[in-house]
Amino acid sequence: MKVLHINSSTRGENSQSLLIAEQVIAKLKAKHSDLVIDEFNLFEDDLPAFDKNAVGAKMALFTGQDSNSKEKEAWTKIKEVYDRFASADIYVFNVPLWNNNIPYILKQLIDVVTQPGWSFGFDPSTGYTGLLNGKKAYLVVASGVYYEGISNNFGSDFATPYLNDWLKFIGVNDIENIRISPTVLNTDYEKTKKEVISDIEKLIA
Repeated sequence: MKVLHINSSTRGENSQSLLIAEQVIAKLKAKHSDLVIDEFNLFEDDLPAFDKNAVGAKMALFTGQDSNSKEKEAWTKIKEVYDRFASADIYVFNVPLWNNNIPYILKQLIDVVTQPGWSFGFDPSTGYTGLLNGKKAYLVVASGVYYEGISNNFGSDFATPYLNDWLKFIGVNDIENIRISPTVLNTDYEKTKKEVISDIEKLIA
């Protein structure tokens, strides 16, 4: 069984979303002795841009035309990332809330791996169908100020519903949402953290 840990934080050991994601992974390792962990640090690993050449290659596939050499090279890199993504049985995402939403680098990964015939299918009569079935995802979302129930003056969370919608779009319907918040506007963050870790221990028993 393979876990793909997708780290979209820049903060390293200071990242609270990463800390909680590591707790999830530790519990999964304790439960599954055969677990293989693939660490994908989006800010440090090689993540190709979905640029002019990648779009050109994609459109060439749609229209049945030939790609040029630069487009073929770009598409090869896109496919390598997709294959890495699709090979996982379980996804663990750690996501800091940036401006009420996901970091741009995570959106880049989403645009790279969300391709027709790979992660989703389309039928003119029935619409879209997710193709990455039978997988599970853990979404760890951290925010410094916003938390559920607080006034909109303190922000919003567009990341969680967006990521849930995207995962279902590609066929991943078994999703666990884990929130760690607020990490800054909190008079007893250690208590909050312990409660979240306790919830994880119950979730992955």
